[in-house]
Amino acid sequence: MNLPPTAFIHPDGSNQAAVSQLLHQAVDLLIEAMAAAEQRSPLPEPIEITHWDPVPAQPVDQSVLLDRVRSHLHHAMNAAHPGYIGHMDSIPTTASIVGDMMVAAVNNNLLSVEMSPLFSRLEPLVMGELAQMFGLGEQAGGVIVSGGSLANLQALAVARNRAFDAVKTGISGIEKPVLFASEVAHTSMQKAAMLLGLGTDGVIPVTTNADSQIEPTDLKNKIEQARQRGQQPFAVVATAGTTVTGNIDPIAEIASIAQANQLWLHVDAAYGGAVVFSDKYRHQLAGIEQADSVTFNPQKWLYIAKTCASVLFKDFSQLQQQFRVAAPYMGDDDTLLNLGEFTVQGTRHADILKLWLSLQHLGRQGYASIIEHNYTLTEHFTAHIQQRPFLSLASQPQMNLICFRGTPDHRSDDQWNHWNQDLQKYLLTAGHTFLSLPAYRGQRWLKAVLLNPFTTAAHIDALFEQIDLFFEQSRHR
Repeated sequence: MNLPPTAFIHPDGSNQAAVSQLLHQAVDLLIEAMAAAEQRSPLPEPIEITHWDPVPAQPVDQSVLLDRVRSHLHHAMNAAHPGYIGHMDSIPTTASIVGDMMVAAVNNNLLSVEMSPLFSRLEPLVMGELAQMFGLGEQAGGVIVSGGSLANLQALAVARNRAFDAVKTGISGIEKPVLFASEVAHTSMQKAAMLLGLGTDGVIPVTTNADSQIEPTDLKNKIEQARQRGQQPFAVVATAGTTVTGNIDPIAEIASIAQANQLWLHVDAAYGGAVVFSDKYRHQLAGIEQADSVTFNPQKWLYIAKTCASVLFKDFSQLQQQFRVAAPYMGDDDTLLNLGEFTVQGTRHADILKLWLSLQHLGRQGYASIIEHNYTLTEHFTAHIQQRPFLSLASQPQMNLICFRGTPDHRSDDQWNHWNQDLQKYLLTAGHTFLSLPAYRGQRWLKAVLLNPFTTAAHIDALFEQIDLFFEQSRHR
């Protein structure tokens, strides 16, 4: 075969030295790029697509490939930069990088126990422990999926199947099933409804208050109105960490309403679920222990390399009863689970190792210290905004996410969107700080997510010095 000598790691060890040299070079390149992250922009200019090469007829020398990879790393989104504070994207823990490398090498498949004998045992244990941290009880458990959208889909599929006995027959003949979610809930709710046969209109939006939290009174009214229209409610979704403002719905009140109406309660805590690691702030999630299911994404505030998301169930047997499709081509053992039978995905990467390694490496105290540092920075950031009359908050921050915008008197209301867009560009080019620019309440806002553990109060002070400078310059234009 016409293959490079390092194309594979030979199982007899005959090319061990050559492969070891290649991997050492790759790791050195990786560390070189990550350790110099502050010297590059948080959002570098992308490589032109014309620079990509077609598949070559002959193998390319590995030194040439490493040079190309170096260039690609330098043009990638740079979440490691302390000024990258625009999205819920985090720098990965070192342990999760190691875990990803290891499972890539053994290439196990979480579809079944025989394809992943150790990781298929490890995942349920770790998911069970996380479920206990959320207070979901002794019967709780969960599975890892590749993102929050799949986690929400999985949970709502179980809720629908349970409500309408739809595992085998589906919902044909079921009159207008609907669920309820905040008007600012993640768009994956509409996607899930579409895939589950409800259509996007099957998600009834519930009004929120000034802080982007569900209004319980409106939820009660919407449930009653739906029933009067002949619709069949089956689930309510609460959000712990809205995408734009980072706010948390009043979960305990929503849980009471769901229970009174015999509806499944799902909590989308993809982002905010991480605060359970902090004794100081976990009260923000009061009521989550009453949820029937919870989405939680360690790939966000636990700093696990993508992808690593999860969906947890108060009663894990509901997942088995309301979703499982047995795979007869796999070994069957009543004491062990073929995880691919319980998830939307069949073939799946063993993401559990990088999560387990990171939890072991940082521990609860390590994660709590980062989360509490992020909260301290949020208070510092918010104080800066409140000291400037030309800046306005979208809501009162409940986590480490601040949504704000400039409303300068020297510009008319219809010019404020452009002013904020120009400010975003200015901060990236002049201050090496990236803030995102989401649409919210019909306007453009700036969003900061204080997630990077290396972002400091000094970085925030420098950011507001740049904002002040931009403000003064704009007054004289």
